[in-house]
Amino acid sequence: MRSYDADTLAYLANREGLVSVRLVWITARNQSGAPETLGLCSAEDDLVVRIGGQDRTYLGAGPLLQSEPISAGSGLQVRVYRIQLSAVAPEVEDLVKGYETRFAPIEVHRMFLDPATRVQVGQPHRVFRGSIDGIDFPRAEPGGTPAVAVQAVSETRVLTRQLPLKKSDESHRRRDPQDEFRKYGDISGSVPVYWGELRS
Repeated sequence: MRSYDADTLAYLANREGLVSVRLVWITARNQSGAPETLGLCSAEDDLVVRIGGQDRTYLGAGPLLQSEPISAGSGLQVRVYRIQLSAVAPEVEDLVKGYETRFAPIEVHRMFLDPATRVQVGQPHRVFRGSIDGIDFPRAEPGGTPAVAVQAVSETRVLTRQLPLKKSDESHRRRDPQDEFRKYGDISGSVPVYWGELRS
């Protein structure tokens, strides 16, 4: 069960004129390999939101066209989440063409706004965290808006990675000549080890 702060609980109890904003935060790598971030939101204007002790800037509704509803659930299955971004937005174009988005971390938060003042109510709560699994460019309908389809997978995806069958001393030394962690890996299991007893 999701836990909310007192302000958010009071807001949800009202049930009249609820206004929610979807916040999407992507961390991709630039050409030099350094991480850079991009924030997109479904609000009409740009927002500066404090999340995890850090001020994040989210760009307004233009780039973020559509996002699937997210339902909470238990279990370790890999969850897939799809977002549609505007292909003509310069920020999205920079993200797709100028950055490495393969397995880029992505977070989605939901935030509530007061319907009258458009002021933030309570703290944003995270509804999805994972990584980008792929970016597609579906064909737009005549007269429609060209879009970029981002497919993200939940963090449980890392549990599906297969373990390497072999790790040799040679492969470790190619990475670091001083790495001797698997120096005796080839004789592992063939050397008798005596614990708490005398050798015969």
